[in-house]
Amino acid sequence: MAITPKNIMTRLYIVAACLFFFAVAVVFKLVSIQMVQGEKYKALAMKRTEKMFTIAPNRGNLYSDDGSLLATSVAKYTIRFDAVTVSQHDFESLVQPLSEALGNHFGRQPSYYENRFREARANKNRYMLVARNIEYSDYLKVKSFPLFNKGPYKGGLIVEQRTVREHPLGKIAERSVGYERFDENGYATRVGLEGAFGNYLRGIEGKRLKQKIAKGQWKPIGLDNIVEPKDGYDVISTININIQDIAHHALLTQLEKYRAEHGCVIVMETQTGEIKAISNLGRTSDGKYYERLNYAIGESHEPGSTFKLMSLVAALEDGKVDTSTVIDTERGRWRIYDRTVRDSKHGGYGKISVGRAFEVSSNTAFAKIIHENYKDEPGRFVNHLMNMGLNQELNMPIKGEGKPVIRFPGDKGWSGVSLAWMSHGYEVSLTPLQTLAFYNAIANGGELLRPRLIKEVREWNKTIQRFDKKVINPSICSEETIKQVQQLMKNVVEKEHGTGHRLYSPNFSMAGKTGTAQKNYVERDPDKLAYISTFAGYFPAENPKYSCIVVIHEPDKSVGYYGADVSGPVFKSIAQKIYANNPVIDEVEDLRFENSELETDYQRYFAEAQKDHEFVPDVKGMSGMDAISILENLGLEVEVKGNGKVKKQSISKGTALKKVKKIVLELS
Repeated sequence: MAITPKNIMTRLYIVAACLFFFAVAVVFKLVSIQMVQGEKYKALAMKRTEKMFTIAPNRGNLYSDDGSLLATSVAKYTIRFDAVTVSQHDFESLVQPLSEALGNHFGRQPSYYENRFREARANKNRYMLVARNIEYSDYLKVKSFPLFNKGPYKGGLIVEQRTVREHPLGKIAERSVGYERFDENGYATRVGLEGAFGNYLRGIEGKRLKQKIAKGQWKPIGLDNIVEPKDGYDVISTININIQDIAHHALLTQLEKYRAEHGCVIVMETQTGEIKAISNLGRTSDGKYYERLNYAIGESHEPGSTFKLMSLVAALEDGKVDTSTVIDTERGRWRIYDRTVRDSKHGGYGKISVGRAFEVSSNTAFAKIIHENYKDEPGRFVNHLMNMGLNQELNMPIKGEGKPVIRFPGDKGWSGVSLAWMSHGYEVSLTPLQTLAFYNAIANGGELLRPRLIKEVREWNKTIQRFDKKVINPSICSEETIKQVQQLMKNVVEKEHGTGHRLYSPNFSMAGKTGTAQKNYVERDPDKLAYISTFAGYFPAENPKYSCIVVIHEPDKSVGYYGADVSGPVFKSIAQKIYANNPVIDEVEDLRFENSELETDYQRYFAEAQKDHEFVPDVKGMSGMDAISILENLGLEVEVKGNGKVKKQSISKGTALKKVKKIVLELS
């Protein structure tokens, strides 16, 4: 068909109509998007280009009992440069002085910075790194440099702040001070004091708006935060940094000497339950020691002979024995069913009193005491232990407290030898802190206290919350029993052949109990046997101020493994150094007193001494010393007979001094 002008016009009309309808559709869609879905797409665009970020608050400071810092939050700043927002005039006139200032401050050539700035300008880099993790003082300096002092818009200055937790004591008490960390899913790992009291320390997060720029980076918008962060409270702990330092180094020295696997020390104030030091050291593969785990609170294990104190208290309270009851140690071996209890001394101790059995730590004696007196009513013995709180956790705020184990007749693992084995610290399990809490109760007269790690929470100088001592049991046993076992614990150190007698010092007194437990006593190969060496006690023995426990695991047997040899010296070193820093001061009563006669004599002496004498004065009635002083100052030779006050003088008063060379005084 031939194409005519009419056909061409028809086609043009059809195309025009299509374009018209397409334009109408586009306009309709634009109006629809703007009017109906505008807010939705605007929000989506904002979400993709702007985002609200959280600002971590400054974590509160953690202090020792005397106000020294254990942990603090330090602000670190990262400085970046937006090369696009700065005007060409400002950039060209100020980039060189800015580079010189940065070079002088950070010890680089100014050309290094100028080249980087010009490269960022050429590449339109809006997030160039200038300095990372600088201190606050450095940040203030950089902020005042040329160009940067014009702020974020005219000067291109971008400042990012983050907080870093620092521990001024370094590795000392690192595990006890601890940390609180959150993963990407918000799950927290809480360790030590930082973890236990995180609800006080962490504060409240703030909010800040950031804009997405090139390369997926986010730039803060403006200088102000949307919501300001609220800093955390300060926490005052019970830790004493001097005692902590003493405990740490005493433990470290002994661990290195005995090449032990790990160990811990706790020092507690007897009357308050405040923990003054807690040190946990574990060995690395290269033989070094660091705070790996909180063994003091978290590791429950068989305490060995330190548990004899608990057994003895129960037996004394139930009237089963007294300290003078005689026990036959059976030549150091006592057979019970298919098991044999052994003493560390070959041949045993013969027939000895209960008190002496405690001092020498006889296993056979204690096995017989507890088994023979409770075999018909084993529940009574176990109930007594439970009534003293030995089966209960201390409910410490620090996470991960080990569970104590005190089996009851009928429980899994109970057998006919359980009483005998429990008597000297096997088939039971306690953490070092749980053991110390009991020993601390003996030291303070019977009050079982919950150990405390925190004194108060503060906001600046304002006290938000104060923490006082918590009593778990006001009296674990009678006053009579307390006095008896206190004397026996003192004898352990002071008496000849007491297991701790090598720790004795005439300069300061200590009381305590040694413990040596086999860690894997089912092992038949003696070379594979491992030991736990313990010493628990308090000092001074007469008026205890501090209780302390030292536990060392798996010392090298070729060097030594008994509690008195391995853990005891750590206890002594700590006690000695604390005692040296806190000596007992004997108060001397005020010697000032009023004496009218003495005052009268002095006034007379003073009056005579002030006169310009030409004649012999009357010194009768004066004390001999006053009279001698006055007369010798006048140039006379004085002879004295008797003691006391002047009764008679050989030269009469009023005699011219120039005629006299010697005078005799009679005193009575």
